[in-house]
Amino acid sequence: MIEVVPGRSGDAGAQLRLRPPRALSARQFRGLFAALSGAMWLVAGLGWLAGNVFAPAFALLHSAGLALALRWLWRSGERGEEIAIGAGAVEVRRGADIFFSAHPHWVRMQREGDDGRVMLSSSGRRVEVGAFLGPAERSQLAGCLKQFLAAADGDGRNR
Repeated sequence: MIEVVPGRSGDAGAQLRLRPPRALSARQFRGLFAALSGAMWLVAGLGWLAGNVFAPAFALLHSAGLALALRWLWRSGERGEEIAIGAGAVEVRRGADIFFSAHPHWVRMQREGDDGRVMLSSSGRRVEVGAFLGPAERSQLAGCLKQFLAAADGDGRNR
């Protein structure tokens, strides 16, 4: 998901917030966990009634593993990037860390590979942005970056 946040008044620039797409909301994730665990506990209960005394222990392990897997999946959806483009600098942030910073005049945006990876480069340094986005969103990102870099540079060069 690409969210365009305009710069402050008087600022020539914008900020792009990139987040991986999520298919489910937090409530739906909890519902998925409840449905899958409930089905496992139902089968474990039937197994226990049929004489398998270890079925509840396996159901407990399964529920714990499922909870960990879904939690990891949810947390991986929280990662994101912020690209701030202003008259004085282009910065790529992941979390609190700045992975790339350069003057907009020297920043180049390229699309590479069959999957359309979007790269920003300046002075021999390169960083891929939006790696977790789908191909259509990468095309949209490339268009936004091209437009904002040209506006921040001021001379409207073809990038």
